[in-house]
Amino acid sequence: MGTRSGGPAPQNLTMEERALRVLTLTRLQGFGPRRLASLVRVGGIDEVYEKPRRFAHLIGPVALRRLEDHSARREAERVFDQAKGKGQSVIVLDSPEYPTSLAALYDPPPVLFLRGLLRREVRRVAIVGARGATPWGRSFARDLARGLAARGIEVISGLARGIDGAAHEGALSGKGSTLAVLGSSVDIIYPGEHVDLAGRIEKSGGVLSELPPGTGPTAAQFPSRNRIIVGLSEAVVVVEAGAKSGALITARVALEEGRDVLAVPGRPADPLAFGPNLLLRDGAVLTRGTEDVLEHLGLVSTPSQAAGRAADPILEKLAHSAPKSVDQLAVDTGLAPPLLIARLSELEIDGKIERLPGTLFRSASPA
Repeated sequence: MGTRSGGPAPQNLTMEERALRVLTLTRLQGFGPRRLASLVRVGGIDEVYEKPRRFAHLIGPVALRRLEDHSARREAERVFDQAKGKGQSVIVLDSPEYPTSLAALYDPPPVLFLRGLLRREVRRVAIVGARGATPWGRSFARDLARGLAARGIEVISGLARGIDGAAHEGALSGKGSTLAVLGSSVDIIYPGEHVDLAGRIEKSGGVLSELPPGTGPTAAQFPSRNRIIVGLSEAVVVVEAGAKSGALITARVALEEGRDVLAVPGRPADPLAFGPNLLLRDGAVLTRGTEDVLEHLGLVSTPSQAAGRAADPILEKLAHSAPKSVDQLAVDTGLAPPLLIARLSELEIDGKIERLPGTLFRSASPA
């Protein structure tokens, strides 16, 4: 394959030539996301690409040689052609298609490989959590994603087992779009059982990675993947996460990048509640369902949703009833214990219910 070099002047670059120039620099040692982002922001990519000898003292002799002998360019062309041959779009940092929220990261990925659709401006919420999630956790994530998708929020997650997969499934069932960000290239779906799910995601959303075609998953790549999830989201919801969960890394990155972190409460003794409860202790927004997320995003509830929230199932079950235990209320209301306990505390603080000895609850006595 010949080198497709010597293209048009920088101000008239085609999209392909722009992508190839950025890809070429990514093939050089020392040109990682932070350095390339700084070059893009000061308009220096074309200067380095076209007149590398001016920057020899900065880029080093090996990079200079690989630019001048076009070996880095040939590698970039191979990557570009592989991606196109596999039906992938190649989106680079300074292109019109690149999402503005992602570009605002401290170290945005210089190149994105995409199957499906990546909307530049859309409201997105990430839902992340444990791979070994409980049935309740998966159900909660699925319902939350379904509700958000139905309101036009694009749900983003990492296509992993557990909470991630449930979030993608929920968004699809809500007739909305979802975006999967991988820790492998988009032509190597991991885990393998999510190949069909990835195919369904592509039809209304996208499957995305910063890794070139043919790159398999490694443990070191997932934290980097998590920063992309954060960069594309305005808020991150954590549903079930152990002490060493990658979801906590995602939450920390979100806080560092100024994104909101929301967490679903759990029972203190539950290992998978450690992460969300820790985040709540440190100031995360308590999340009991879709309405809490929508309220946090400043989206007004519809009258039917507001009416549904006003008809609190706990108050309904305690009205004109003998005091009930937590276990009985869980049976009567169908609420999962972590959400039930959180709601009981809120109602008690609001003075709407009273706690009796033996951990029984009743409606508050009229004033």
